[in-house]
Amino acid sequence: MKTEDFAYIVETNKSFDEAVISVLKAVEQKGWSLFQIYDIQERLAAKGFKQKPLKIVEICSGKHANIFLNKNRLISLCMPCKINVLEENGKIKIAGMKPTIISQFFPEVSRKKTEEVEKDIKEIVDKAR
Repeated sequence: MKTEDFAYIVETNKSFDEAVISVLKAVEQKGWSLFQIYDIQERLAAKGFKQKPLKIVEICSGKHANIFLNKNRLISLCMPCKINVLEENGKIKIAGMKPTIISQFFPEVSRKKTEEVEKDIKEIVDKAR
């Protein structure tokens, strides 16, 4: 499996902090809910480890989540959706997991339904770019 099979990644010319703010704005504009933001660099630094900037933004669409959970409650293992902002090789990247991969693990969820969610994720990432 290749990265592009499960992740949608774009580079941005924005600073790391600007990219995080752009993701938050795009999530809000799309009508999704923000659950949590994890600052991985900060949390690992507290344990004595050094990492480049990485924030994980957890988001959810109640409409999509409800449909998926009604199919199989174990889909909650793949929830909530995440959009990561990270620094890699001096570049700032925005990455989201492609929800279409869920239908490979949970065949009772149609690919069409996961494509709808993936479309939203890609739109959020692209808008944040």
